[in-house]
Amino acid sequence: MPHDLTELARVGGVLEEAHSLLESEHERLRQQYGPRPHGDASAGSPMQTLHGVTYLSNAVSESLKWVALAAGYSVLGLEDRADHALARARMEPVGFPSSADRMARPLGAGTVRALELVRDLGFFEGDIAVAVDVALAAPQATYPPADWSAYAEERQRRARLEED
Repeated sequence: MPHDLTELARVGGVLEEAHSLLESEHERLRQQYGPRPHGDASAGSPMQTLHGVTYLSNAVSESLKWVALAAGYSVLGLEDRADHALARARMEPVGFPSSADRMARPLGAGTVRALELVRDLGFFEGDIAVAVDVALAAPQATYPPADWSAYAEERQRRARLEED
């Protein structure tokens, strides 16, 4: 089945804008903290903040790649490949928005805008909008946890609640 190239172009444009914002944030943070901050690995530290923005950027870039492949395969008439690429593109990006959990608050304006763009895109499977809103509302970084045992217990508790 032919794909809506206009829609894929819209989605690709939004993802490219979000990626560009995150790359700008990465550069700003790298200049602020230095290229490889060492030492403190706690939630919100310079090291974790740089990891977080890098992972967010990579997740958006990966999604953009699959959108571009879907469009390209569709133009070439390779619909089976286009279908596969589109299915991959629609998967919730790995680490998005959860990588923001690593980042110091307040989040930079570019990071916030990129999160909002992806939230409002309405393209991905799952409830990414709720996850973005939670990430944006978090008053502080939460990952990595200070107490791994409590973190594991909380994850198990949530898993049991989701099963019920």
